[in-house]
Amino acid sequence: MPGTADQRLLDTRGPSDWVHQDPWRVLRIQSEFVEGFGALAELGPAVSVFGSARTPEDSPEYEIGRRIGRGLAEAGFAVITGGGPGAMEAANRGASESGGVSVGLGIELPFEQGLNEYVDIGVNFRYFFVRKTMFVKYAQGFLVLPGGLGTLDELFEALTLVQTRKVTRFPIVLFGTEYWSGLVDWLTDTVIAQGKASTKDGELFRLTDDVDEAIALVTKP
Repeated sequence: MPGTADQRLLDTRGPSDWVHQDPWRVLRIQSEFVEGFGALAELGPAVSVFGSARTPEDSPEYEIGRRIGRGLAEAGFAVITGGGPGAMEAANRGASESGGVSVGLGIELPFEQGLNEYVDIGVNFRYFFVRKTMFVKYAQGFLVLPGGLGTLDELFEALTLVQTRKVTRFPIVLFGTEYWSGLVDWLTDTVIAQGKASTKDGELFRLTDDVDEAIALVTKP
């Protein structure tokens, strides 16, 4: 059957399909949780780094991701990414080159390219929600580089978890003032200003252009 496991789970094909297919998918989902927990249970302190898979290797953003991965490793933190190319590869590469632990949590996609070569511990997932659990459960914070819809998805999930206190003391750092300022302004001037979120929600993340500051913010005790 074409497509991905997530697509097959979420597509509605008929009123009785769940009887024949979904119970077996529950076992598959369970096995993914078990595999992820087993692979990461003894990881130690870690930070999840997000960013675009489309970041070119010869770009300043890639070099920043590499520096961030290196800095996190030197601070004693494992680096967790989605395991793909671009900014994810850069962070994994920086961590690996510095002798740190480099983790990649891949996902089955129609355009999947596999885990990048700098991943030391790699787990591939079929279901986004299982993978997203691992990003949060085994990290002490998020460091978010410029990225697209997948990066925004992870960012807003983390913000919601902190806002609702599903996770505690979970620093979220956005790197790149020019890239993120439009989003931050919209959250402040529209979402918060219209009462759709509280003023305190605007304090759930920090924005910086300084690599050392970003690392300090996301790793501070």
